Amino acid sequence: MKNIPFLFLFILFSNCKSDKKEEETVALKEKVIKEIPFVLNVKKIDSTQFPESIKYEGFIKNAVRWKDKLGDNIVVTTETGYHINPKFEHESDGSDAELFAYHFIVSGNKAKQTWKVYDYIADCPVDIVASFVKDTFQVTDLNHNGIAEIWLMYKTICHGDVSPCDMKIIMYEETQKYAMRGENKVQVGVYDNGEKQFIGGKFKFDENFTNGPKVFKEFARKLWNENLMENWEN
Repeated sequence: MKNIPFLFLFILFSNCKSDKKEEETVALKEKVIKEIPFVLNVKKIDSTQFPESIKYEGFIKNAVRWKDKLGDNIVVTTETGYHINPKFEHESDGSDAELFAYHFIVSGNKAKQTWKVYDYIADCPVDIVASFVKDTFQVTDLNHNGIAEIWLMYKTICHGDVSPCDMKIIMYEETQKYAMRGENKVQVGVYDNGEKQFIGGKFKFDENFTNGPKVFKEFARKLWNENLMENWEN
């Protein structure tokens, strides 16, 4: 009977050591999880993989899905191409062209639209440009906060000559919109000394880009410069 207190203390001490070891293991696991960087896994999808609640206009150019801190995301970009939209007034034999981008958060089989980008050219009797610049759509996490940034770049103009298009970069992080607006650059001739003559190419950041993270501005400038020159295939 004299050994009972000693046995009790031994068991108590052993349990304390065991509990402490478990706590240290849990803390270590939590530390490892926190140190694992967030990795975007963006997958291309098509309309057969959309929840039934997703509605869109135009023809799909890009459709992607990924998960981040906001949840299960889907972004769809579309263009109408040349068409006649009765919602516009037509004072000539002009055509219309529209483009769209939609962001949805999916829960179960339902999708909630969080933002939409829309632009257009209406009643244009000559050449219409209202399209996304080829291979510029991107989903990033440049500031490593676990929330994706969606990058859209497109051109719009109604013209019958060689002139710059209005060009925009629109970026969304969550519901915050960033915009970069200007013109692309085109060659319009050659000077007497043989030097090529260009017009266009200027841009302006909106307030959100100006005051936002440096990495956003750097990425936007790079995207702009890489697609600055007119490419008639885009």
